[in-house]
Amino acid sequence: MSKVVLVTGASSGIGKAIATFLFAKGYIVYGTSRNPKNEKEFSFELIALDVLKLDTINTAVNYILEKEGRLDVLVNNAGMGITGPVEETPTDEMRAVFNTNLFGAIDVMKAVLPQMRKQNAGTIINVTSIAGYMGLPFRGLYSATKAALEIVTEAARMEVKNFGIQIVNVAPGDFATNIAAGRYHTPVFENSAYKEDYQTNLDLMDAHVGGGMDPLEIAKIVYKITNTKHPKIHYKVGNFMEKFSIFLKRILPDNVYEKLLMNHYKL
Repeated sequence: MSKVVLVTGASSGIGKAIATFLFAKGYIVYGTSRNPKNEKEFSFELIALDVLKLDTINTAVNYILEKEGRLDVLVNNAGMGITGPVEETPTDEMRAVFNTNLFGAIDVMKAVLPQMRKQNAGTIINVTSIAGYMGLPFRGLYSATKAALEIVTEAARMEVKNFGIQIVNVAPGDFATNIAAGRYHTPVFENSAYKEDYQTNLDLMDAHVGGGMDPLEIAKIVYKITNTKHPKIHYKVGNFMEKFSIFLKRILPDNVYEKLLMNHYKL
């Protein structure tokens, strides 16, 4: 029986790569977008879902269940970026990114868990970030949202395991996507104490994403997870240095690791 999959944030980037790859592997795939358009560009069905609006989440999940009668895999990918010094980033924008990256993902999990519990089977894959393993300068709020989702996943995974449901994290590093275009960028204020350092880091971020890995690598990992009976809790997908940086944080004194990060980000 073909697995029925829901991929949020599937109109571009990592989400689109995952949905397209799983569809090619014979899965029944429903991707989501806040405002679906140009559906003919997609091999899978693209439906409306805004993680900030509970009614759209429930409508999308019910639509899938009415058509398929089951839901085997949720890939919680929808999210947004944010950059800026903590001091200068508007608190309302901080709340907005937490609402999308953390609470939005939780609300989608809540919507699918009753069906997965009824089936006594299901897999939820939360797309987090390697940035969630460390506080990165001028990306602290983004790192915080992804770190929070990692921890929620660890807790929820234990809560639902007796129902035959698996919940895992997939943490990408820098991948060649259009995420920079969708970020909230705190402006580089002319009179800011952070002006030069922040601008330097914005340039570095864009260069890292532009030269990032192919999102297909994430899709392959997701496919592997959906075919693994007992998947791991954490999957980290990135280049050697990105994954090595997590290892270094575990073994180095905090001050030494901080100095390495500051040197890397030219601070």
